[in-house]
Amino acid sequence: MISKEILEAILKVIDEGIHVIDLDGRTIFYNDIAAAHDGMKVSEVIGKHVLEVFPSLTKDSSTLLQVIESEKPLVDQSQTYVNVHGATIDTVNTTVPIYVKNKLVGAVEVAKDFTQLRKLIERLLELEYRRIPTKQKRKSTGAHYTFEHILTDDSDLLEVIAKGKRAALSQSPILVYGESGTGKELFVQGIHNASTRRAKPFIAQNCAALPETLLESLLFGTAKGSYTGAIDRAGLFELADGGTLFLDEIQSMSPGLQAKLLRVLEDGVIRRIGSTKSNVVDVRVIAAMNMHPEQALVEEKLRLDLFYRLNVSSFHLPPLRERKNDIALLAYHFIDQLKKTSGQHAKTISAPLMKQLELHSWPGNVRELKHCIEHMMNVASSPVLLPEDLPVFFTEKRKLPIEEITPLREALQETEKTLIQLALTKTEGNVLKAAKLLKIPRQTLQYKMKNL
Repeated sequence: MISKEILEAILKVIDEGIHVIDLDGRTIFYNDIAAAHDGMKVSEVIGKHVLEVFPSLTKDSSTLLQVIESEKPLVDQSQTYVNVHGATIDTVNTTVPIYVKNKLVGAVEVAKDFTQLRKLIERLLELEYRRIPTKQKRKSTGAHYTFEHILTDDSDLLEVIAKGKRAALSQSPILVYGESGTGKELFVQGIHNASTRRAKPFIAQNCAALPETLLESLLFGTAKGSYTGAIDRAGLFELADGGTLFLDEIQSMSPGLQAKLLRVLEDGVIRRIGSTKSNVVDVRVIAAMNMHPEQALVEEKLRLDLFYRLNVSSFHLPPLRERKNDIALLAYHFIDQLKKTSGQHAKTISAPLMKQLELHSWPGNVRELKHCIEHMMNVASSPVLLPEDLPVFFTEKRKLPIEEITPLREALQETEKTLIQLALTKTEGNVLKAAKLLKIPRQTLQYKMKNL
């Protein structure tokens, strides 16, 4: 059996705050890390009741005393309290009951200091709010593009735009999905400007750009005193009241935050963090994803109930490689843009170059094409853009000797077979994990496995 001295020595060097109380609520162990978190000395806490040392706590708010009372563990509970010196501390605690011979003798708490992180969150919120114009400063609604700004001759995309114009007249939430660079925000701004909300705010937020705690505070707002340094601040739902809130890369949002979003979509009510007051908001939510919803559901990145609510109106924006007729149209549009903004001379595209542009797969879609044209406009020495003006990644592709070339279908099947086998090997035969690794639905993988 480990002696008391050895156990205490181990607990003292653990890099987490540890606080142990007995059944009476008196501290019987308190390590140096916990003391540093709480702004106390170990000697000020040992032997004293937890409510004596932290007078802002009560029997109902102290996680240690709650566990003594309920005999049930509390996991990752946030707690804000004030010590006897008047300092405010924010922690995230895991607290569990202690049993000896099946008898409750006390409780132990492992605490992570959240104070500095809260201060950082507050600073980041300040910076994020500066990015969003206030109603007084806003010279426009925040949506600069209409459907007329979407350049296309592609019949599929034209049909999507026509449906988008009709959906704009409703008040239902909308889901837009497509690869990065396909113009999702342009399309969403088009919906806003074609709607009855066009004169009201349009606010866009990328859900992948911020950690969960910060994103939650930004969306829902904060109440004064909800944590150290917190002030009364409206969230994006309130700022977008009457207008549109565009949430990009929604699959990056945590399941818990997705559940809160679903509640807002259902009843239109939000509550600032730390507040007991509910506010009704009139906001149309448009969400976007850079992956197919089915894939997001299989990978458990999107809640099924949220998908059902958003999928009232959904739109898929096709990738540029499926819109070959748009490549020339967009390329000359970007040439014209650069001529106007940078004073460059107009250029034409040679036939061999246009052929290469049409054969390229454009993984970065319209955004990649724009950057490619800009590169060529900067380096071209003649009025005609040539294949040699292309960026390096176009010209450094691996070239197979002619004798190595096999029929395309056969080569693709062999490559697919190899990738599936590698994925199954890596996941020890777990089909669901292999599907996630390959980023395809489980059902699709099972079908392909049958045909290997």
